[in-house]
Amino acid sequence: MEKLKVGVLGATGMVGQRFLSLLENHEWFDVVCVAASPRSAGKTYEEAVGDRWKLDTPMPEKVKKLIVENVNDVEKVSSQVDFVFSAVDMTKDEIKAIEEAYAKTETPVVSNNSAHRWTPDVPMVVPELNPEHLEVIKFQQERLGTKRGFIAVKPNCSIQSYAPALHALKEFNPVRVVATTYQAISGAGKNFSDWPEMVGNIIPYIGGEEEKSEQEPLRIWGKIENGVIVKAEAPLITTQCIRVPVLNGHTAAVFVDFEKKPSKVEMIAKWRSFKGLPQELELPSAPKHFIQYLEEDNRPQVSLDVNYERGMGVSIGRLREDSLFQYKFVGLSHNTLRGAAGGAVLIAELLVKQGRIQKK
Repeated sequence: MEKLKVGVLGATGMVGQRFLSLLENHEWFDVVCVAASPRSAGKTYEEAVGDRWKLDTPMPEKVKKLIVENVNDVEKVSSQVDFVFSAVDMTKDEIKAIEEAYAKTETPVVSNNSAHRWTPDVPMVVPELNPEHLEVIKFQQERLGTKRGFIAVKPNCSIQSYAPALHALKEFNPVRVVATTYQAISGAGKNFSDWPEMVGNIIPYIGGEEEKSEQEPLRIWGKIENGVIVKAEAPLITTQCIRVPVLNGHTAAVFVDFEKKPSKVEMIAKWRSFKGLPQELELPSAPKHFIQYLEEDNRPQVSLDVNYERGMGVSIGRLREDSLFQYKFVGLSHNTLRGAAGGAVLIAELLVKQGRIQKK
């Protein structure tokens, strides 16, 4: 197939950089436009980023000489691309407005931002878990008055470390969940040189994160009713979110009760065999095996397991019975790959496969 032309909004930030690195040799997508704040506009991408390239991998050669567009010049950016990825750094209201403005130019927007996660007719998707929510797009397009423009978003990076594990066990009806997440500093768009006070430190607070971690899984497990997504009522989830001195990788310590208690053998079998639409369709960014279960007592570990399936898989370990809950386990996911840019790229691939994103 002829590659689709892609723009990245908020291209100079950490998630924008991750988008560009993931798209460098993508089979379907070709980055032809990078957009950022007015202060970066008019410079080459290399000049605009300067010494703020945050990834271990080098800046892709192809984007270095692209001239950065002003992200607010919606018509100009839209005219160059078939769709955009959004990682803009603005207030929530500004993000809502600019993403809708792009959608209204008939440009699909696949967003890493949180602003539209609770817009009732915007799908918030982990492609393996709730691809059926993409059906709400037709109702969103009616509201926006568009034929091909729409917004789709991915959920918070923290929930990827435990929501897939619970989803694979849905037939046993999880009813109560306690999850404590230990979250990497790249989730704040930083590395250790930006944030030296995180070295050897833990901060027991990440603004807004606990509310997202408790509520967003319920939206993923919700249903479309009357053209909007209505969140699920259960399970009851309570979380604590802690920033830890790790560069990449969110770990979750999870306690869970089920309505129909499975055996440990059943749980591990469900995890290991779980697959979703991305695996069936063999999408380019899809992990071959979404969830791995590790038998060793000291796994999963960030240093050993965060890059499982190119950072797009989830690792689980330490499943055992508990004295207060039925079971406890530990999960791990890569927060800027599966949890951010990679998750959004996978959504875009699914939207292409479904014919919702096409050449203009």
